Amino acid sequence: MSLSQLNFQGLRNLAPLDMHPSRGINIITGLNGSGKTSLLEGIHVLGMGRSFRTRQLKHAIQSDVAHMTLYGRLEGEPEISIGVRRLRAQRELELRLRGDKGVRLAELVEAMPLQLINPDAFRLLEGSPAGRREFLDWGVFHVKHHFLEAWKRTRRAVKHRNALLRRGRIDPQEMAAWEQELALWGEVVDRLRFEWFSEFLPVFEETLNVLLPLPGLKLNYARGWDKQKTLADVLQDNRVTDQQKGFTQQGPQRADLRIRLNKQPAVEVLSRGQQKLVVSALKLAQGRFLERTAQRHCIYLIDDLPAELDVQHQQRFCQLLEEMQCQAFITSVDPAALQPMWQSKTLVSMFHVKHDPQGLGQLVQDG
Repeated sequence: MSLSQLNFQGLRNLAPLDMHPSRGINIITGLNGSGKTSLLEGIHVLGMGRSFRTRQLKHAIQSDVAHMTLYGRLEGEPEISIGVRRLRAQRELELRLRGDKGVRLAELVEAMPLQLINPDAFRLLEGSPAGRREFLDWGVFHVKHHFLEAWKRTRRAVKHRNALLRRGRIDPQEMAAWEQELALWGEVVDRLRFEWFSEFLPVFEETLNVLLPLPGLKLNYARGWDKQKTLADVLQDNRVTDQQKGFTQQGPQRADLRIRLNKQPAVEVLSRGQQKLVVSALKLAQGRFLERTAQRHCIYLIDDLPAELDVQHQQRFCQLLEEMQCQAFITSVDPAALQPMWQSKTLVSMFHVKHDPQGLGQLVQDG
């Protein structure tokens, strides 16, 4: 599934945009500050309901307009329309899917799977476990259909247990009820995560071997509590210390993906270029696994692909994207940097962002 049309109004420094991208590789070039990354941001908001550049989406709205409207059309039988509207004076997003209002954000995310590779993606290696859990849960969500309900129930149980832990006096019956809920659904979440990870791991190793063979690199799933105990036992055994801390110290909310090279944290050993390739392998493997298990394609947003990579590894990256027959939106400052990397020129479309007389970024298709 790929985007056949994009229409953006009121997004940052971009002029009104009407883009008909290629089903394959779309390369967007332009000077720094021209609006290349803003275009990727718009696609990200369209598919995820949030920006990768700001926590407050109102900051993505052009300074002199009252709202931002993003529209996309996905190929298919029938085609799927997606719309997101954000008013500056209103926190809630207005979402539309197939013309229907009142859709849930999860439906939007499911309709248009996205993977983003940008400088923030390094957090998969150097950041907190929360970012790696998000990566993990994105994959499970798209493949395991019962995951979202189990995840919501688990999060709710953790929230209520933590609230009880912070009280001066705990009602044993109320605590037992929420611990039972957390133990039940937390075990379900863990099982679904472990099943997904076990199937995903060979795809990641295969993808990494194409980009950067690293025989000593290991990716492991840590469920967030003692693997020798049930979650119910852990919650009961740790109740006193959890009360002292004021939160639940062990459980599925502490799960992590551990990435090590020769038993050392990979981030401490790898060069910046190697880190980018490992992170890219994780992201690309997500899409490859989704395609193999659910026959659905990811759309890839890649900000400044040439950065930190030598020509040889740029070539490997591009060849892998081409073999995957996916849709990708790739930014680069240098128009000539990526042009020689593709074997099939018919699948590659070149776009350029330049400033119009009003100082807004105007997208122009080259050729």
